[in-house]
Amino acid sequence: MYVCGPTVYDLAHIGNARPVVVFDVLYRVLRHIFGIRSVTYVRNITDVDDKINQRALEDYPNVPLNEAINLITTKTEAQFHQDISALEVLDPTFEPRATGHIPEMRDFINNLISRGNAYVAEDHVLFDVSSMSDYGSLSYRTLNDMEAGVRIEVAPYKKNPMDFVLWKPSKKDEPSWVSPGNIKAKGRPGWHIECSAMSERYLGKCLIFTVVALI
Repeated sequence: MYVCGPTVYDLAHIGNARPVVVFDVLYRVLRHIFGIRSVTYVRNITDVDDKINQRALEDYPNVPLNEAINLITTKTEAQFHQDISALEVLDPTFEPRATGHIPEMRDFINNLISRGNAYVAEDHVLFDVSSMSDYGSLSYRTLNDMEAGVRIEVAPYKKNPMDFVLWKPSKKDEPSWVSPGNIKAKGRPGWHIECSAMSERYLGKCLIFTVVALI
C-alpha cells in the first residue's frame, strides 16, 4: 500500500490529517485480514517542490537557499510526525524522502523516454499522454473529456496541452541533479514522477494493491 505523504513546507491542517487517519484504518484492516507481515505500507515525504523553495526564501532570506530548504523541511517534517503521533496512527513500514531517490526517478524517466511515453523539450521532460490509448481509464475519463489549461497557461513546448512535467530545469541556487534524457542542464523532478519511482522501489513493478492519496 502506497500513500503519498506531505509536502513539508508548512504545518499540517485538519484536511491533511484526514488521509492519514483514513489510510491508517485501511492499513489496520489489511493487517487484520492478511496478517501483519503480509502488508507493506509506504508513505513518502516530498522534500523538493516549488512551494518549499518559496517558503525557504520567505522565512530565511539571508540564508543560502539549500540550507534554508533543509531548515524548512526538517522542521516541518518533525512537526508533521508530532501531529500524527497525537492521532495514534501506526507508523508506515517505509517513509522515504523524495530527495533520497533521485537516481530511481531518473532511471524511471529514462525508461519512459526509451519506450516513447515521454519526450524532452527545452530542458524539460514531459509525459506524452497521447502515447497511452487508455489514458484516463482509471478515472473513467477520456482525453476529450478533460479540459486543458483551465488553471494555468499551457506551455508552448508541450506536444499536447495535457502533457505533464516529469523533470524540470532548476533555477539558480535551487536544488539540482544530473538530468535524464541527455539534458545538459541540471534539474529536479516534477512531483508527478516521485511517487511512481518510490512505489516501484519499495513495492516492486507488479503491484497487487496500491493506494495513492495526495495530501
